[in-house]
Amino acid sequence: MPNIKSAKKRVKVNKTKAAANKARKSNLKTVLKKADIACTTGAAEKAEAIKVAIKKVDQACAKGLMHKNAAARKKSQLAKKLNAAG
Repeated sequence: MPNIKSAKKRVKVNKTKAAANKARKSNLKTVLKKADIACTTGAAEKAEAIKVAIKKVDQACAKGLMHKNAAARKKSQLAKKLNAAG
């Protein structure tokens, strides 16, 4: 346990930020799974699911949860799935 006041604050802030990052990352994974399922099952709202997933990927990239190249790759994969589904 830190003794210095600023170090104590760092511990608290890091804990808060880690919880927020975990929630965002979990939400991103959920949205990506829903988009994947929508494409594979041929759901009518697959374009909407992909659109939401791409938006979430962009937001994750902006927040630093995802590297920009990883985000671009994921968006490309989503677009490819949408086009293949039809």
